[in-house]
Amino acid sequence: MKGFVRENQLVGLCGLSCGLCSMKIGGYCPGCGGGKGNQSCAMAKCSMERGNFAYCMECSDYPCEKYEDFDQWDSFITHQNREKDMSRLLELGEEAYITEIMEKRKLLETLLTECNGGRKKTFYFLAVNLLPVSVSREILKQGQGCEVWTEMSPKERENIIVPLLQKEAKTCDVELKLRK
Repeated sequence: MKGFVRENQLVGLCGLSCGLCSMKIGGYCPGCGGGKGNQSCAMAKCSMERGNFAYCMECSDYPCEKYEDFDQWDSFITHQNREKDMSRLLELGEEAYITEIMEKRKLLETLLTECNGGRKKTFYFLAVNLLPVSVSREILKQGQGCEVWTEMSPKERENIIVPLLQKEAKTCDVELKLRK
């Protein structure tokens, strides 16, 4: 959105965890307020008209009609935790929440580097985004605790980590699949 600039590029105006999006991490999306290449965004336009809120939740009309069906489907990033993540941002405060996003991002980068046998990129993005950071951290720690971890291929590591994440997702009633 031309003229719309955001200081925090890790969390979108709408509450999406942009710092955990495959398009953002891959350099294909500048995010809302990310400078050159921004996409048109009705929420960014609204924010500019109503006082340049850092997050939509700061507006007295939140959630407004722009959010009708917004979370029903996913884009490149899951929308499944958007509302919960906004509540978490309010609960922790922006600085602590950003610290949590950065920890999740580090975990994600480790999973992608060490445990991706070639076909689990989206799965890892979803798992780290949707599961509590403590769960992702513990599962990775379990895998890395395997005495032959350093000798294993990424595919072999994937075969250890993926079932653990799937089991935990089932326990948390989380579906690790984009809703299209």
